[in-house]
Amino acid sequence: MNVQLMTDGGADIPQKLMNTLDIKIVPLYLHFKDGQYKTGELDMTSFFNKIKETNELPRSAAPSPHDFYEAYKSVDPERPILMLSLTKGLSSTYENAVTAKNMLLEDEPNRKIEVINTKTASCGIALLMYESSKKLAENYTFEQLVEHLKERVEQTTTLFVLKTLENLILGGRLDKVRGAIAKTLNVKLIMKASEDKGDIEVIEKVRGDKKAVRRFIELIGEHTKNAEGKVIAMTHCVDEKRAQTVLDEINQTYPFADSLLSVKRVL
Repeated sequence: MNVQLMTDGGADIPQKLMNTLDIKIVPLYLHFKDGQYKTGELDMTSFFNKIKETNELPRSAAPSPHDFYEAYKSVDPERPILMLSLTKGLSSTYENAVTAKNMLLEDEPNRKIEVINTKTASCGIALLMYESSKKLAENYTFEQLVEHLKERVEQTTTLFVLKTLENLILGGRLDKVRGAIAKTLNVKLIMKASEDKGDIEVIEKVRGDKKAVRRFIELIGEHTKNAEGKVIAMTHCVDEKRAQTVLDEINQTYPFADSLLSVKRVL
């Protein structure tokens, strides 16, 4: 079936997937002192330069219901739409996408639109897109695809490591005193998206970058019952060489069937 896959600016889709799938992305917004930017209008280097210049993090905003409405409206009415949303635990994106769906269905009740709260972000959404492409190739119906992805959402684990705490301190999520102590002790945070809400929680604090990466790889095994036949995805923030090294080590440790690597985009 010819399904329109859609997501938002919270997703980091590898270029090879973007080249093969027709994915519509509804951008998120960033508000700096000098103006507003949409997803894709700033690369990461420009983003970090702006943070240094202003000494503050920008405010982010979800796409509005109107943004989603217009995105849905632009799709052929005969084509089902599957919207994979940034986790509800971090953003109002999901609620706005659902509101827009209901608005359009009032005008065009024969449309098929499904919005899924992925309970993840970044490359976690890329994994679900990858799974969608496989099942569409297997001629899944729209309804079968929706039910399958809802199951996959509950089976997806999102882990990540913060190399630096600077932005947590700058954004007020970690006070300056504790942040200074953590930096002095070279503490790295290993974090996880919670299974129930998809919000972010710190699960471990490790001293030293190498120890943090080693523990991160161990945790992948603890959260993966059987890697055979499964796919792992990783996103890096302007450090592809380091990310590829870690991904290679993961693939040497666990027999994943495939792996995806993408660069973190500015929301």
